[in-house]
Amino acid sequence: MIEHLPPEAATMTALRNNAPPADLEAQAEDADPSRGRWSQTDLFLAQTIDAINRLTHYYTLVNTSGGKQQDPPQPVSRPGVPRTRDYRPRMSDATVQTLLQIINGHPGPPA
Repeated sequence: MIEHLPPEAATMTALRNNAPPADLEAQAEDADPSRGRWSQTDLFLAQTIDAINRLTHYYTLVNTSGGKQQDPPQPVSRPGVPRTRDYRPRMSDATVQTLLQIINGHPGPPA
């Protein structure tokens, strides 16, 4: 019965939160989000939240002069993937230039 509970059930949450780190690490190595207990909608929502958090972070970096730079946001937790992994999204130089043009209101490259 427990195996068929929805992932948001209190029992499933308690089991995930109390799993030993070694078990989480083993699950993370073989993690396949397409086989996770989340629905496609849940996964798309997490990706959307991650994208908004990254864009907010980039916007803050571009519009902050001096001072301490903030660390990039951590992604939303996925089933079977521990949060201990170092996550640092990278942008290409072309992406940085495009983002700066958009934020500063400059027209994009000619069509």
